[in-house]
Amino acid sequence: MGKQEKIVSMFNDIAGTYDVANRVLSMGIDKSWRNKACNLTFDFYGKEKIEKIVDVACGTGDMIQHWKKIAAENSIEIENIIGIDPSVGMMAEGKKKLPEVEFIEAGAACMPLENDSTDIISISYGIRNVVQRQEAFHEFARVLKKDGLVAISEFTKNEKTNPLDYLTDFYMNKILPVLGGLISKNKEAYTYLPDSIDEFLTTDNLCKELKLAGLEPIHVKAFSMNISTLIIARKI
Repeated sequence: MGKQEKIVSMFNDIAGTYDVANRVLSMGIDKSWRNKACNLTFDFYGKEKIEKIVDVACGTGDMIQHWKKIAAENSIEIENIIGIDPSVGMMAEGKKKLPEVEFIEAGAACMPLENDSTDIISISYGIRNVVQRQEAFHEFARVLKKDGLVAISEFTKNEKTNPLDYLTDFYMNKILPVLGGLISKNKEAYTYLPDSIDEFLTTDNLCKELKLAGLEPIHVKAFSMNISTLIIARKI
């Protein structure tokens, strides 16, 4: 079993408890991060009618719910919203919450979508789980319309510069695996999550990779003591 298959298998295993674990582990803060990502992306796109939004590594559909909610609050009409994920188990949970949404089993680097067909692509806390990341960025660029946007929210690796950074590090590496393990009965999965952040590249390198794929970062901002970073890039 390759690395990508192992990651997918792990998410299938924790799918049933993933939403609860996420809320507990982020202390609910991830909701505000997601809201900011949606609001800012809509602001940058500046259109009241949007043909298609694709949420990649959609998991249980959390981000799709935020897109729908923020669109309604801003009187933005979304014609079609699609969730894409290689984990059937995670999407099965998503379908329970969002029976009206189309979910497609696929990886980020190979999506069954037409060229230049999508207004906005989002990937929230999933890009570090994509093994073929550069290929995925090229795929995003292929699928996006010209001037379309990609919104990436991710836990990013940052230099530790103050005591709070060490506190965050302690929480992610010591407390999160225990709490996540208790909720999901799978400690290995929640040991993988902080490990995957430690192994992940920096925001600067992520921006370089986006540029290589023809996606120009137009907004980069870290939230909540640099735990989460939002990058919005435009297809040029």
